[in-house]
Amino acid sequence: MTEISAAEAAARLGVKRETLYAYVSRGVLQRRRQARGRGSAFDADEVDALAARVRRGGRAGALEVVVASALTSLEGDHLRYRGRDATELAGSATFEAVAEFLWMGQPGVLSTRPRWPDGPDSAVPSERELDALARFRIAVALASADDELRYDLEAPAVAAAGRRAVAAMVGALPAPRRPTARSVAARLWSGLTPLRATPAHVALMDDVLVLLADHELAVSTLAARVAASARSDPYSVVSTGLGVLAGGLHGGAGRLVRQLLEEVGEPSRAARVIGERLRRGDRLPGLGHKVYRERDPRADALVPKLFELRLLPGRREVIEAVLGILEERVDALINVDFALGGLAYAAGMGPDATEAMFAVARTAGWLAHAVEEYAEEPLRFRARAAYTGPISG
Repeated sequence: MTEISAAEAAARLGVKRETLYAYVSRGVLQRRRQARGRGSAFDADEVDALAARVRRGGRAGALEVVVASALTSLEGDHLRYRGRDATELAGSATFEAVAEFLWMGQPGVLSTRPRWPDGPDSAVPSERELDALARFRIAVALASADDELRYDLEAPAVAAAGRRAVAAMVGALPAPRRPTARSVAARLWSGLTPLRATPAHVALMDDVLVLLADHELAVSTLAARVAASARSDPYSVVSTGLGVLAGGLHGGAGRLVRQLLEEVGEPSRAARVIGERLRRGDRLPGLGHKVYRERDPRADALVPKLFELRLLPGRREVIEAVLGILEERVDALINVDFALGGLAYAAGMGPDATEAMFAVARTAGWLAHAVEEYAEEPLRFRARAAYTGPISG
């Protein structure tokens, strides 16, 4: 293997140094430490192969977008927010503190418990036919209409809008009782399950929200950045993310895990249900990941904590039975969607609960990316189409 420096790798690719390291954070390139010195080294063949692929327009049918960002790193099997390991932040910092850290970049906030608004009584219709994401979209639109300063795009104003948006979303859930605690995690728990929240339940929900707060340029986040590039206000950025999240290929995987566990129902049925799905050629949900090469650190952090909680009787055993079969017989590791689906199943949450947790958490990331994008030149995402239709005349 021939190693080249970061400067030479960037030159061969025809990109800036920032873009080169964005490729690294997305797993497109592998970075190594130079044998001598403190800089980074790259495999020349890997760089040349990427350069050739870029010249060809990427792999067939795919569109690769690389955006320089100081927010989230997905290098190796580690998730970091502004250089801080997200699995270490989970359990040591609240969701509110991590959101403020992503928005404002001030490390000191991680040791505090920011006070966020509870949000007004929801004006969203109470009919349960509305799922969580529909409620959230209505709630965010109402919060936007009520904020006459929504076009202030400076970071403090975006953060204020983010607090209001999250409060509106959580308040739109048809909770049977409102908690006295003010934390987002406590209110979200009460909005998703009839189980009374203990400090341990709230702590796990906080961990879920922290670990889902951002994941680099996932499709909903890319859409949010495009909206911010067009100078959409922060509420519209969140609405854009919610619209993409509603797609079954992005935010819906946790729902499928919950359905699988519901179908199993009893530990003794786990092998039969999984075997039947495999016989039909169905893809088992909650397994593998396009970014992580070995393990999803979010799942590794959440599943052990899930097993420590007191939840609905018998449901832990079902999850353990499914996990045992997957670990023994299926060549793929669980991802965070399995953890979300397992939590929703074990706590008796509704079918839309995993999307609700995902959306509330990811609002922090969408708006952090919006803050970055507002500082860039506007309308920079102008893709071109390769016309393949008929030509007449």
